[in-house]
Amino acid sequence: MGLTSEQLSHGLDAIATREPAIAAALERVGYPEPRIRPKGYMTLLRTIVGQQVSVAAAASVWNKLEAELGEGFAPHELLDRDFDTLRACGLSRQKQGYARSLCELVASGDLVLHELPEDDEEAIAQLVRIKGIGRWSAEIYLLFAEGREDIWPAGDLAVQQGVARLLGLAERPSEKDTRNLAEAWRPHRGAAAIFTWHCYNNPAL
Repeated sequence: MGLTSEQLSHGLDAIATREPAIAAALERVGYPEPRIRPKGYMTLLRTIVGQQVSVAAAASVWNKLEAELGEGFAPHELLDRDFDTLRACGLSRQKQGYARSLCELVASGDLVLHELPEDDEEAIAQLVRIKGIGRWSAEIYLLFAEGREDIWPAGDLAVQQGVARLLGLAERPSEKDTRNLAEAWRPHRGAAAIFTWHCYNNPAL
């Protein structure tokens, strides 16, 4: 599961002691709500289904998949279906390739999502072997599903914009600069990431 309310509060309080801008923002907007997703391949499959489509469209595709494969379907259920069946559920050729990549890795035991390496970079390297799962998607999974406390998705545009607002920067920092700016926030960068989303477009700031 993702970071709990207690972990978020502890992490942000620790950062606030050495980052006055974070302390001031906490007083104005308060602590963020946890962002929690289930651990396992279903969460990654939903990520693939949701890529580049609206929330409503992704929900429609997912509902059709569950109607065809059964609720909580196993990887082999998807692998057993042909192209046209999955296409009728709303999965494009590209997304079918991504979904099959995930399901094949899980079904073969080549990717064991409940036993990812403890080292964050090694875990990310395992996840990006899945077609369609890049670094950002891997980081989001590790943050929301595993609650890893020092994940920092510096390539996320909302994180970059949130950092700019929090620190009073004139413009949105690059991914490299966003990564560098957060070095002092280790080992609580996961809480900081969730706080940047909480602050993004928040009218109280």
